[in-house]
Amino acid sequence: MLEPSNNNELPQIPAKRYFTIGEVSELCAVKPHVLRYWEQEFSELAPVKRRGNRRYYQRHDVLMIRQIRSLLYEQGYTIGGARAHLSSDDAKEDSTRTKQLIHQMIGELEDILEILK
Repeated sequence: MLEPSNNNELPQIPAKRYFTIGEVSELCAVKPHVLRYWEQEFSELAPVKRRGNRRYYQRHDVLMIRQIRSLLYEQGYTIGGARAHLSSDDAKEDSTRTKQLIHQMIGELEDILEILK
């Protein structure tokens, strides 16, 4: 079982391609039945379904679930409010800004790796 280092911090997401609903439940501190409910409420959440209707979440799904969790549990949004926020231009702008920062950090880390070689 993954343990967060403190109450407000979620565990780090492992470098895997797919996660089961149980793993995502632990990574996001949300019960599996809540994840299934959120799939119905948020069109952005669409895990891959395989044999026996088993759900397999990808990294972007885990990040989206963490964002939804933050909106609902920490920022006090309702389901409808969170849905509206995720589809708003602000959320898209935040997402774009975050992606730019991630690409910049990856570039810097690759530069550091080259220096260390």
